[in-house]
Amino acid sequence: MAETHDARAFLPRRGGIPAHRKAAAECRGCALHEHATQTVFGEGKASARLMLVGEEPGDREDTEGEPFVGPAGGLLRRAARDAGLDMKSAYVTNAVKHFKFEQAGPGKRRIHKPPSLREMTACRPWLEAELRIVAPEVVVALGATAAKSLLGHDFRVSHHRGEPLTAPVGTDATVVATLHPSAVLRSDNREQAYEGLVADLKVAGGLLHET
Repeated sequence: MAETHDARAFLPRRGGIPAHRKAAAECRGCALHEHATQTVFGEGKASARLMLVGEEPGDREDTEGEPFVGPAGGLLRRAARDAGLDMKSAYVTNAVKHFKFEQAGPGKRRIHKPPSLREMTACRPWLEAELRIVAPEVVVALGATAAKSLLGHDFRVSHHRGEPLTAPVGTDATVVATLHPSAVLRSDNREQAYEGLVADLKVAGGLLHET
């Protein structure tokens, strides 16, 4: 199939998460598939009350085919545990399903590059499908890319992090935006950044307890 302008042509007409994961493996909705190892679709319970949305797969996620299995994923699981959230009952995914990178340095190490607005928009039909099928009550947007995909391209995490918000389209869930775990790992004050992430995740947990 020729490359299209977004993922809509590749979505299955029916079926749940397994059918969409299988279809996403053949997605050619943008150019990112050309260099990525594979599509990395969401994982978790299709009946989850909590969905966590990150930016895009990293190097290990691209290799292993699962979201949040690298260092950022390990930090996220620790922060979720400290916030009292059960990650085993959550659904975890990314706004963009292919790894975007450039190669540099000795051994041509693959360096993460943020997805463009064009790539975010092209991949959004997959995220919308996950939101429709899972129908979570609370969505945590991890980082700017996830937040912009859910709350609009003008949204700034720094202005509204940790606040219960309503997405303009795509989901009836309450959205809480926070830092991406990789930003915590890069922070000059990692302890403070980590505490902020845990605090935001506690807001999401409190919303779950209210319903």
